[in-house]
Amino acid sequence: MRKLIAVSLTVIYISSFSIGCQNKDTMRIKGAEATSETRHKEAMELYNAGHYARALAVAQDALAIAERNAGPEYPEVAKSLDNLAFLLLHQSWYAKAEPLYQRALTIREKALGPEHPEVATSLDNLADVFHAQREYAKAEPLYQRALAIREKALGPEHPEVATSLDNLADVFHAQREYAKAEPLYQRALAIREKALGPEHPEVAKSFDNLAKLFANQGNRDKAEPLYQRALAIREKTLGPEHPEVAKSLCDLASFFERKLEYAKAEPLYQRAITIWEKAMGPEHPIVALGLRYLAGLFENQGNRDKAEPLFQRALAIWEKAMGPEHPNVAGALDDLAGFYQRQGEYAKAEPLYQRAIAIREKALERDPLSVIASLNMLADLNREQGEYAKAEPLYQRALAIREKALGPEHLVAPVEIEKLADLYQEQREYAKAEPLYQRAIAIWEKALGPEHPSVAKNLGKLADVYRKQGEYAKAEPLYQRALAIREKALGPEHLEVAETLENLAALYRATNRIKEAEKLEMRVKEIKAIKR
Repeated sequence: MRKLIAVSLTVIYISSFSIGCQNKDTMRIKGAEATSETRHKEAMELYNAGHYARALAVAQDALAIAERNAGPEYPEVAKSLDNLAFLLLHQSWYAKAEPLYQRALTIREKALGPEHPEVATSLDNLADVFHAQREYAKAEPLYQRALAIREKALGPEHPEVATSLDNLADVFHAQREYAKAEPLYQRALAIREKALGPEHPEVAKSFDNLAKLFANQGNRDKAEPLYQRALAIREKTLGPEHPEVAKSLCDLASFFERKLEYAKAEPLYQRAITIWEKAMGPEHPIVALGLRYLAGLFENQGNRDKAEPLFQRALAIWEKAMGPEHPNVAGALDDLAGFYQRQGEYAKAEPLYQRAIAIREKALERDPLSVIASLNMLADLNREQGEYAKAEPLYQRALAIREKALGPEHLVAPVEIEKLADLYQEQREYAKAEPLYQRAIAIWEKALGPEHPSVAKNLGKLADVYRKQGEYAKAEPLYQRALAIREKALGPEHLEVAETLENLAALYRATNRIKEAEKLEMRVKEIKAIKR
């Protein structure tokens, strides 16, 4: 996602009978820009200070001013639409943001032509709405068109082309299509280094993208120096106390945390929080984000006494900044509830999840995916306690909401299908689990292709259903196919490969193929011994 658009105070001259003369329309537009620009700047300041509701009201006023003074189809109105849509998007008002971005796109195409760089900006903005909702099939062609426009209009090595490459790569990265994402990130990096120099903050952004890609593939030796280099660039170019430096610190700290190197991660999180508190104030929502990261680190170290007050402080910040019923408060409630759940304090967790659901229910139209997330969390809590009768209707309701909002074959629709299937498998209700896994496989294959890791995951679970019923002839080819997919997509030493090998080895033992089983078990041991 890009930052809020900073509208420059551009004076547009419209030639009348002679060059340099301004007619009344010109003066009207010039005045409109000055007035709406003032309101846009105010909205930006409020947004950066964490006053999101007030920023939204000011942005709405700025749009009204632009429409009243410049006319509803003038390109400056498109800028006002973009700013308002951005604020809506970042408060999860997807259904309200989308038509504003659509209108801005229509204005620019009509006023500037379909291949103007500003049209590419509108395409990116609209794609961002779909990306945020994981509607990758809708986002990808918009990013592709924006990239083509910029390459043609600006040249293949322009920094804005790098932005388009990043956007497209992000879509592939989110779908774990790493082989498609990497060359796009690499090309974006090369463009920025050539156009902007090797120590520009935009180059740091490229290093971050590649580092996250490598880390998600389990290639930590490649990821760490890229995170370090991104941090060094930002410290040098922006100063050691810039908020972007704090972001780099959190990225690096998260990387160390995933490696279980907690002693390296903690001071980085602490420094990031200090930077944000100094730059934004101790009650800014971004401070709450840093507190959440640090709390998670302490929890992973088993230090409950340090973790709990940080989760609680983060919740208090969100409640004060946004009000007690804002969706972001629901997220903080989920964090605290999850902490209690992982501690086995289910009685403390459940009312927090229920409050989060109640908050999100009020914004169901605005962000159905968040309601689904809360329902799943509460269902998971019940399932963990063996209360399957409570969990089942929650999963079913989450699935119904998702199917209504996104369609029955949307690429994230299998989430609840998988959870329901897992629930039935745990209760040995294999006849109920089998068709759900089959449905999940069919959706993933259609959405992402037959060789995607998500397909492999469900193939393995379906194979488990057959193996547990002694239907080894049905299970074995599913395990074999899952193994082939994971080895190809994730690499032969990935932990998900080891998982499939373990299950296949169990099948071999059950069918008295001991030597084959031992061979696979040895390979599992080797994979798990790899330092990650």
